[in-house]
Amino acid sequence: MRESEAVRKQKSYAIEAVILEGGARGMDRVRRVLRPGYCLRAARGILAGGDPILIGTGFPVAGSFETDGPLGAIALYRVLEHLGRKPWFGCAPPISRVLDGSFRTLEIPIAGWEETRPFVLRALADLRPGAVVAIERPGVAADGRYYNMRGEDISDRLAKFDLFFDLFGGFTVGVGDGGNEIGMGNALAALTGLPIRPSVTGCRELVIAAVSNWGAYGIIACMGLLTGEDLFGLFDPREILRDLVDRGAVDGRTSAASCTEDGFPLGAGLERIERLRRLCRP
Repeated sequence: MRESEAVRKQKSYAIEAVILEGGARGMDRVRRVLRPGYCLRAARGILAGGDPILIGTGFPVAGSFETDGPLGAIALYRVLEHLGRKPWFGCAPPISRVLDGSFRTLEIPIAGWEETRPFVLRALADLRPGAVVAIERPGVAADGRYYNMRGEDISDRLAKFDLFFDLFGGFTVGVGDGGNEIGMGNALAALTGLPIRPSVTGCRELVIAAVSNWGAYGIIACMGLLTGEDLFGLFDPREILRDLVDRGAVDGRTSAASCTEDGFPLGAGLERIERLRRLCRP
């Protein structure tokens, strides 16, 4: 059963509150400058475009990549496939090598801006994506470098996924939880004063959350509102996270090889999913 647009909007506002609960990195001030309903608009824009849908993720930590981002990206990938769409991942090593065996994956080289630009232009011409999404993907700061939450320069470990947002003329979504991710350029003024080097890369719709994986869940919840389906049964976060950790993922806050997300136990994310499920019921 599909609901009226007014009901969907009200539920999107509630969804946005659920996925932001527990955050302590200043995203509450970002929410105050965003137009409510961004999860619903993101879901609608992704579904309205053509195929494929390119999803970028992977934040480098301790020589590997963090658990926050890939979990939500894989969940969104599986939901899109169920809905008859054709998602692709756009990632750099090492996470591209982890995903490539099980998912359609475009490996993006870790190289300079001028070297990467022709690669991105060719990829956009070949794939012709209908939408581009970044989930917990580092965004470039005003000085042209990349920084983690501790202010450490991590530029040498990053591919320039920002170029897909700069050069693609279609619908783009950025999902982040701290201010240094792709998409946060939409809210630069609200990030002033936070202890980070904010990203200046913007997007069409910015989705914020306490944990970026939960931001992906917010989009999935709104896709459920649009399709009338319970889409959360299509993936098992426990299984996905265990596989990611077994293949090298670490917690972005603690650098531990544990089934946690930015210091939160997995149960916190599972609890958000159950609340989102209840919100989405007709």
